[in-house]
Amino acid sequence: MNYFVAGTNDMAAAIAFYDPIFARFGIVQAAQTERMTYWLGDGYAFAVAEPFDGQRATYGNGTMIGFNVGAPDQVDAIHALALELGGLNEGQPGQRGPFYSAYVRDLDGNKICFSA
Repeated sequence: MNYFVAGTNDMAAAIAFYDPIFARFGIVQAAQTERMTYWLGDGYAFAVAEPFDGQRATYGNGTMIGFNVGAPDQVDAIHALALELGGLNEGQPGQRGPFYSAYVRDLDGNKICFSA
Protein backbone atom coordinates (compact mmCIF):
# COMPACT_ATOMS: atom_id res chain seq x y z
CA MET A 1 0.00 0.00 0.00
CA ASN A 2 1.30 3.45 -0.86
CA TYR A 3 -1.37 5.36 1.04
CA PHE A 4 -4.98 5.15 2.12
CA VAL A 5 -7.30 7.99 3.07
CA ALA A 6 -10.46 7.39 5.12
CA GLY A 7 -13.12 10.06 5.29
CA THR A 8 -14.19 11.55 8.60
CA ASN A 9 -16.89 13.90 9.82
CA ASP A 10 -15.18 14.50 13.17
CA MET A 11 -11.42 14.97 12.96
CA ALA A 12 -10.87 15.12 16.73
CA ALA A 13 -12.76 11.84 17.26
CA ALA A 14 -10.89 10.16 14.38
CA ILE A 15 -7.53 11.21 15.83
CA ALA A 16 -8.56 9.94 19.28
CA PHE A 17 -9.46 6.59 17.66
CA TYR A 18 -6.40 6.10 15.42
CA ASP A 19 -3.63 7.59 17.62
CA PRO A 20 -3.74 4.79 20.25
CA ILE A 21 -4.01 2.08 17.59
CA PHE A 22 -0.99 3.30 15.64
CA ALA A 23 0.92 4.01 18.87
CA ARG A 24 0.99 0.23 19.47
CA PHE A 25 3.38 0.06 16.51
CA GLY A 26 5.39 3.17 17.29
CA ILE A 27 3.63 5.12 14.54
CA VAL A 28 2.82 8.71 15.42
CA GLN A 29 1.17 11.49 13.48
CA ALA A 30 3.44 12.77 10.76
CA ALA A 31 1.48 15.87 9.80
CA GLN A 32 -1.81 17.60 10.27
CA THR A 33 -3.42 20.16 7.99
CA GLU A 34 -6.71 22.00 8.28
CA ARG A 35 -8.65 19.00 6.93
CA MET A 36 -6.26 16.00 6.98
CA THR A 37 -4.21 14.10 9.55
CA TYR A 38 -1.42 11.73 8.44
CA TRP A 39 0.40 8.79 10.03
CA LEU A 40 3.46 7.33 8.28
CA GLY A 41 4.36 3.66 8.47
CA ASP A 42 7.21 1.79 6.80
CA GLY A 43 6.63 2.61 3.14
CA TYR A 44 3.02 3.78 3.43
CA ALA A 45 0.87 6.61 4.68
CA PHE A 46 -2.58 6.54 6.26
CA ALA A 47 -4.72 9.63 6.62
CA VAL A 48 -8.16 10.71 7.73
CA ALA A 49 -9.68 13.60 5.84
CA GLU A 50 -12.71 15.78 5.74
CA PRO A 51 -13.97 15.40 2.13
CA PHE A 52 -12.68 17.94 -0.39
CA ASP A 53 -16.18 18.53 -1.79
CA GLY A 54 -17.57 19.64 1.57
CA GLN A 55 -20.15 16.83 1.64
CA ARG A 56 -20.46 14.36 4.55
CA ALA A 57 -17.90 11.57 4.61
CA THR A 58 -19.39 8.13 4.01
CA TYR A 59 -17.89 4.67 3.94
CA GLY A 60 -17.91 2.47 0.85
CA ASN A 61 -19.97 -0.71 1.02
CA GLY A 62 -17.43 -3.44 0.36
CA THR A 63 -14.46 -1.12 0.91
CA MET A 64 -12.07 -2.23 3.65
CA ILE A 65 -8.72 -1.06 5.01
CA GLY A 66 -6.38 -3.93 5.94
CA PHE A 67 -3.42 -3.71 8.31
CA ASN A 68 -0.92 -6.52 8.88
CA VAL A 69 -0.23 -6.25 12.60
CA GLY A 70 2.32 -9.05 12.75
CA ALA A 71 1.00 -11.79 15.04
CA PRO A 72 -2.32 -13.27 16.24
CA ASP A 73 -1.88 -11.88 19.76
CA GLN A 74 -1.52 -8.40 18.22
CA VAL A 75 -4.72 -8.95 16.21
CA ASP A 76 -6.53 -9.78 19.46
CA ALA A 77 -5.05 -6.77 21.29
CA ILE A 78 -5.68 -4.21 18.54
CA HIS A 79 -9.23 -5.49 17.97
CA ALA A 80 -9.96 -5.13 21.70
CA LEU A 81 -8.39 -1.64 21.75
CA ALA A 82 -10.46 -0.52 18.74
CA LEU A 83 -13.63 -1.66 20.52
CA GLU A 84 -12.60 0.17 23.71
CA LEU A 85 -12.11 3.32 21.61
CA GLY A 86 -15.70 3.11 20.34
CA GLY A 87 -15.26 1.02 17.21
CA LEU A 88 -17.94 -1.52 16.27
CA ASN A 89 -17.20 -5.22 16.08
CA GLU A 90 -17.50 -6.58 12.53
CA GLY A 91 -15.87 -9.95 13.20
CA GLN A 92 -14.21 -11.52 16.21
CA PRO A 93 -10.54 -12.52 15.93
CA GLY A 94 -10.07 -15.92 14.32
CA GLN A 95 -8.54 -17.93 11.51
CA ARG A 96 -9.98 -17.06 8.09
CA GLY A 97 -8.31 -18.85 5.23
CA PRO A 98 -4.57 -18.23 5.43
CA PHE A 99 -4.91 -15.27 7.81
CA TYR A 100 -5.76 -14.78 11.46
CA SER A 101 -7.88 -11.63 11.37
CA ALA A 102 -10.47 -9.46 13.09
CA TYR A 103 -12.74 -6.69 11.82
CA VAL A 104 -14.04 -3.39 13.19
CA ARG A 105 -15.70 -0.24 11.94
CA ASP A 106 -14.18 3.05 13.01
CA LEU A 107 -16.22 5.97 14.34
CA ASP A 108 -17.18 7.02 10.79
CA GLY A 109 -18.16 3.50 9.70
CA ASN A 110 -14.98 2.69 7.74
CA LYS A 111 -14.32 -1.07 7.86
CA ILE A 112 -10.87 -2.12 9.09
CA CYS A 113 -9.22 -5.54 9.12
CA PHE A 114 -6.32 -6.37 11.44
CA SER A 115 -4.53 -9.53 10.32
CA ALA A 116 -1.46 -11.66 10.85
